[in-house]
Amino acid sequence: MAATRFTDQLNVQIGNELAAHNQYLACAVHYDDLTMPRMAAFFYAQALEERAHAAMMIQYLLDTDTKVVIPAVEAPVNDFADVVAPVALALEQEKRVTDQINGLLRIAREEYDFASEQFMQWFIKEQVEEVATMSDLLAVTTRNRDDIEDIEEYVAREQASGEADPTAPREAGA
Repeated sequence: MAATRFTDQLNVQIGNELAAHNQYLACAVHYDDLTMPRMAAFFYAQALEERAHAAMMIQYLLDTDTKVVIPAVEAPVNDFADVVAPVALALEQEKRVTDQINGLLRIAREEYDFASEQFMQWFIKEQVEEVATMSDLLAVTTRNRDDIEDIEEYVAREQASGEADPTAPREAGA
């Protein structure tokens, strides 16, 4: 059985992941409204990825015979000043999620919950990738804020969706 302190915080993290899903959805809608289909598609995909992270956490709790509690989430930011603002917000969100994931790993270690520590390793790797992706995208959108075609071209070239990660934890309902 997973440590109670860890599973309590993992239930909180499910809410954080669902809030991130909603925020990325709001970013996607912003870009869709600006007729930036590649940026919109990128953020719609990011939203689904955050939902998948929540589903992985749900499955882990189910696998460890722990009660799953789906928490309420705050409303996302829906209004953005320009094409750069959603990406800047996304980078800050990924940095915050990284801190949250690191905190979960810390709890697992402090509780000598080795299975939970192992579960969190994939998320640690994922957060390194997410922060790097958003950092690069912020640099591009900042540099090209007045040339949305260059931004769209960058996303088409660099953010092509890859194959599913075979090392990823199982998702609930999948």
